[in-house]
Amino acid sequence: MDDELRERVKQEAEKHALFNALKHHSDPDVGAIMGPLMGENPEFRPHGDEIPGVVGQVVGKIGRLDRAARRERLTELDPELIAELDADDESDDHTLPDLPNVDDYETIRLRAAPNPNGPWHLGHARMPAVIGTYCDRYDGEFVVRFDDTDPETKRPDLSAYDAILDDVSYLGFEPDEVLRASDRVETYYEYARELIEMGEAYTCDLPAEEFSELKREGTPSPNRDKGSDTVREEFEAMIDGEYSSGEMVLRVKTDIKHKNPALRDWVAFRMIDTPHPREEAADYRCWPMLDFQSGIDDHLTGITHIIRGIDLQDSAKRQQFVYDYFGWEYPEVLHWGHVQIDAYDIDISTSTVKHLIDTGDLDGWDDPRAPTLQSIRRRGIRGEAVVESMIGLGMSTSDVDLAMSSIYANNRDLVDDKADRYFLVRDGERVPVAREEKPGAGNPPRPPTHEDHGPLDVPRRGAVLVEPNDLPSDGERIWLKGYGCVRYDDDAFVATGDDIDAVREEGVGVIHWVPADDTVSVTMRTPDGDVKGEAEPGFADTSVDELIQFERIGFVRVDDHAADRSIVYYAHD
Repeated sequence: MDDELRERVKQEAEKHALFNALKHHSDPDVGAIMGPLMGENPEFRPHGDEIPGVVGQVVGKIGRLDRAARRERLTELDPELIAELDADDESDDHTLPDLPNVDDYETIRLRAAPNPNGPWHLGHARMPAVIGTYCDRYDGEFVVRFDDTDPETKRPDLSAYDAILDDVSYLGFEPDEVLRASDRVETYYEYARELIEMGEAYTCDLPAEEFSELKREGTPSPNRDKGSDTVREEFEAMIDGEYSSGEMVLRVKTDIKHKNPALRDWVAFRMIDTPHPREEAADYRCWPMLDFQSGIDDHLTGITHIIRGIDLQDSAKRQQFVYDYFGWEYPEVLHWGHVQIDAYDIDISTSTVKHLIDTGDLDGWDDPRAPTLQSIRRRGIRGEAVVESMIGLGMSTSDVDLAMSSIYANNRDLVDDKADRYFLVRDGERVPVAREEKPGAGNPPRPPTHEDHGPLDVPRRGAVLVEPNDLPSDGERIWLKGYGCVRYDDDAFVATGDDIDAVREEGVGVIHWVPADDTVSVTMRTPDGDVKGEAEPGFADTSVDELIQFERIGFVRVDDHAADRSIVYYAHD
């Protein structure tokens, strides 16, 4: 290599190394830039044994520069590469908008606040997907807080606490802190007492309908002017369980003539006779309303940004009164619309799924027909695929549609290169195979990483199973994939000896098959019901939880191997 060429190698290597380091926010790597460098400069290839040494020297120098210096140097060398980087960054950043005022906070903290009345359905995945992504972006902290202070209307399911945490983990995130609001009731009582001392809360025994009528008129409850001693005594009686459900509430004083009636003297605590299912909280009868509990917790746990549905705008406005009374700064708030998901024939709600399970219409939360995270996880769909689709919805305040096909496409990208291929024949038709010189074994193509399954054997006087829709008309040819060309004559396949040009040039169809007398019985559970079939013998060697592809059918997750039958769950095509 002469000096002139060596100098050119250094120049090109410097551009590639700078671009690589800036793009990946890391130090440059010789191996990572050799491919692009040699590909764009074929004249370097005769000197391939010398190039890495030259590149290594360049990489060493760039490694000592900080990011600003690297960007400045690449701007001098190739402004177009800087423009490409900026375009990529802009595209990435705008999938989710930047959180507001992040520089005002030492640590960004966001929370998912599920009601644990059941495992999560698909729509629930949006919150942890977005929160987790923001926490990754800002090196923030992810809080999971179970808002479980309604033991009656949205009664907690004891199994849901762990199930929801499993769902968060399935999506690829681990919370930095996990809280249960039902463990914090005494804290809510303390802040209620402080409001009472300030004169900003009062006990009210008016029936709900009577108060609603006064509220619509902008007329205060006659209880509003009670002395703080009376309010304190009655609130302590609420805590002691001396009232029954509906007999007494504690209200936050706001503006009784506020233009939005929903904000007028809203309820902070009410009585509930039904015990909480958690033993630790079973003795409480005086429970905070969600707006009070959530508002107190967001402040005490240092939440900096809240993401909530557009239909919950009044919550922030109610809580603002409490924050003003205590002199607290309200967190940043972002609102979004609801997610509507296609591909399911049932209402996507926890209560609906629970009802269908209770009535026996669904086998459980992981039934392939259920629109739940447990279901798609059992079907073999990766959490990353769900997160990517949820992030792609952005943060629109309008309702958005999520096509399940987008989740399937993301999952296909994740698993296609790694999934092993097998044949499965559904409702197979048995067809004898007549042959003379044709080998008795077929060799279906395998992915490069899975070439060790061996051939499919067709005995000399054997038969194959094919799907009824694949059976050709009498006298027509068909190509048995991995075996060869056959003609369907007199209810049998006869090898023709034709080569692959029959497929490429003459349009002969290609079908899959299994040897009729050497198969594995399979039940494939799908969102449309169970499908039975016979798989090639090599399928018996698959592992439970392995994701494979049945050729011409789709990807499935192996769920169980029993003595008489294997069970798989269908993911997608």
